[in-house]
Amino acid sequence: MPSHPETATSATALPRTAPRPPAAPGGRSRTTVRSRRFRSRLGLAAALAVLPATAACAGSATTPSGAADGGKPVDGGTLTLAVPYGPTCLDPHQGQADALFSRAALDSLVWQDDSGTIQPWLAKSWTISDDQKTYTFVLREGVTFSDGTAFDAAAVKANLDHVVAPATKSAGAAQLIENYRSARVVDPKTVEVTLAAPASSFLTGLASPSLGIESPATLAGDPKALCSKIVGTGPFTSAEGFTPQQGITYQRRADYAWAPDGAVNRGAAHLDRLTVRIVPDNASRQGALTSGQADAAAAIAPVNVAKLKADPKFSVHSAVSPGVPWSLNPNTEKGPLTDVRLRKALRNGIDWHLIVQKLYFGVSPAATGALSPSTPQYAASVAGQYGYDAAAAGKLLADAGWTARDAEGYRTKDGKRLSLDFLYIGEYFGQYTALATQIQAAAKDLGIEIRNQNLDTGTYVKRVLAGDYDLLNSSANNSSPDALRLVFGSAHVPTAKIDNNAARYRDDQVDAQLAEALATTDVQRQKALYTAVQQKIGDDAAILPVFNNTYVLGTSARVRGVVFEQQSFPNFADTWLAP
Repeated sequence: MPSHPETATSATALPRTAPRPPAAPGGRSRTTVRSRRFRSRLGLAAALAVLPATAACAGSATTPSGAADGGKPVDGGTLTLAVPYGPTCLDPHQGQADALFSRAALDSLVWQDDSGTIQPWLAKSWTISDDQKTYTFVLREGVTFSDGTAFDAAAVKANLDHVVAPATKSAGAAQLIENYRSARVVDPKTVEVTLAAPASSFLTGLASPSLGIESPATLAGDPKALCSKIVGTGPFTSAEGFTPQQGITYQRRADYAWAPDGAVNRGAAHLDRLTVRIVPDNASRQGALTSGQADAAAAIAPVNVAKLKADPKFSVHSAVSPGVPWSLNPNTEKGPLTDVRLRKALRNGIDWHLIVQKLYFGVSPAATGALSPSTPQYAASVAGQYGYDAAAAGKLLADAGWTARDAEGYRTKDGKRLSLDFLYIGEYFGQYTALATQIQAAAKDLGIEIRNQNLDTGTYVKRVLAGDYDLLNSSANNSSPDALRLVFGSAHVPTAKIDNNAARYRDDQVDAQLAEALATTDVQRQKALYTAVQQKIGDDAAILPVFNNTYVLGTSARVRGVVFEQQSFPNFADTWLAP
């Protein structure tokens, strides 16, 4: 799926806990930090979905900006945020999780702290059966949905059933709880959830905004209605709902009093209103911020970050996300790239780090593996597989028989040019055009022709399902190393439907190791298994990682208390406006 990093990236690489440096004069922040309010790492592995997932990013939690600035929160006011695009559907159960748009209204059953530990939220406690297939949750008292109904065990059951129901046609949320089988209401405040098989990533999935809890009364209606209006237990509610191509306005819930234990603000939101407006053009979006028409703007172009940081009237907040980096996926099943030597030549014969540095000015770090470094169980030992070595790449191509050159300098074998088709949907790929051009030029230096093909959605889907491509791009924001299973597991090769395994990678040993890692709760065993998988993926050159997605948010200096969830998108429950 074409992903949309804010600042032209969308994936991960920040230490999971990073103290925030003192703010510069005027409230100018040099780096972005995670918040204590939400440390939950979101997991959406819809890496090949036809429509883009929100550029979200991840990272660790630390002190929000208001505290760092030493200011005392002030209640009131409206914060206007300009973003480049909106969700395919406001309901995260259905559409690709656009957490920025849905999280304001939706809380989760649990949340995940900086160490990866799952902590209480709407569920105050839980137990897990010895066979790891039954989870019994005890729920918090006094929680209500914004429609006035009580949050209870029946609501949890209704939400889980809704996520996996065929009629919901989930684009990503259902994958986070693939092993979910059923839920049983024990009493109003106790719900028993049964899995078909053990899943060590189950609680992590529940912490995601993709599994945000919605009012059961709304889930029973027309699924399309949820694409414009959702009702949750969160600190904000929207009377008007979401308007495509325009945005959404949220109003503060005065009675909100059930933030997670780690939240800085335990009560109602400070802001009276949060208005999110869709402004696709980069220059217009940044202009809205600098002119005062907006208080914050997402996806600040990397070339403009340094200038904005240097201006005391503004702050820049950024966060790098966990999961699978923004990558090119080589078709390992059909075409020239079935030869691992060609895949390795493409991986090591292009100076990806130089391209990323030139285009993103250090805002988005170059990727060094199938997972970003901020993902639990990232194996640093594999980074060496992704180094630049043009001489070795040339030898691999020669060994594969691509020794002759045609009049344009491209390699040939048996009179046929070494050409690769890279498919994308132009509507969602605009910000990556320069990147694609740079990659194309670097590949030509190797003697490889990459044909960049801008397709409409229907043609793109048809060709993907038929395996009629050589390269696709994708990324997957996911706070669990189980992202590897969703992106490289053979069950997720797109055939009958769009799915995550764009490389069409199939390896029985990898499948077995990923299944074992999902089934075990032994952290050391998980580490060994996930390390082995990352090593094998590298050995097989099943991914060409490019950069770790980064969310970059510019704000007026008077915007305080900005915090990021672990998937690396901003959350405004703690935010306030300085006088």
